[in-house]
Amino acid sequence: MNLPLRVHHVPGTGAEDVVLDADGLIYTGTAEGSVFRLRPDGSRIDRIGHTGGRPLGLEWLPDGRLLICDANKGLLALDPATGEIDKLVTTIRDQHMRFCNNAAVAGNGDIWFSDTSTVYGIDAWKADFVEVTRTGRLFHRAAHGGLTQVLDGLHFANGVALSADESFVAVAETGARTVVRHWIAGERAGQRDYLAQDLPGYPDNISRGSDGLIWVTLASPKDPVVERLMRAPLKVRESVKRIPEALQPKPKRTVRVQAYAADGTLVHDLHGDPTNFHMATGVREHNGQVWLGSLHEPAVAVMALS
Repeated sequence: MNLPLRVHHVPGTGAEDVVLDADGLIYTGTAEGSVFRLRPDGSRIDRIGHTGGRPLGLEWLPDGRLLICDANKGLLALDPATGEIDKLVTTIRDQHMRFCNNAAVAGNGDIWFSDTSTVYGIDAWKADFVEVTRTGRLFHRAAHGGLTQVLDGLHFANGVALSADESFVAVAETGARTVVRHWIAGERAGQRDYLAQDLPGYPDNISRGSDGLIWVTLASPKDPVVERLMRAPLKVRESVKRIPEALQPKPKRTVRVQAYAADGTLVHDLHGDPTNFHMATGVREHNGQVWLGSLHEPAVAVMALS
């Protein structure tokens, strides 16, 4: 059964991620670089800033600023009161970050964030996906500014979330249909395993909800054509980017999110009505409501968990 969605339009396409503040207001970023704040009933929308790039993942920093993973500009911090933006990470090893994607923030201010590809930027995300460049990385930025690469070789590194006790950080590996888990603390510290494997679709952003669960968007269901392409010889995979956009494989129209306990148990598997909103790429569970963003829609949406 598809759960009903309430859709709130915003003045820009591609409201890719969503995050809520302590007052229950919703924040999202759109393709032309704007960051918007809206009331949960959609009655008021304010533009609070502009990155000059393409904002994707959003999180809150302990000092009250909005952390923005801007695909083109890097890791940024926006003051929602003034619109002032600080650049936190723009280059790695003297190379401009090509595809900053999503992040999670620890209680002490440490930031864990993904860089999807060192080959392609967001405008050519399909090429990176199908060519299987496996150049995705997960980084740790300490609160004092020190930067460490935690994981590499990821197939389209995407959403990032910390467990409730911050013993591990999870990162979605979109092309492999997995959620990788890197242990931060405890006897498994430094080890890598999986929170979820063989997902029924391609995971995008992930987040920890107010319920303590790790919520995962499935932007599109598993596609047999795409799966075959990713196993094809490199020359075949590289040829896909030369196919006209209208003829390239497209995400199926769907709204689906899942939620996992820290031990990898699937707790929720929700389907939303895709009639007026589809391709959920951002998810945020908040007090029994599940807010959604979309890479393509000029809107955010919400459905009741019950």
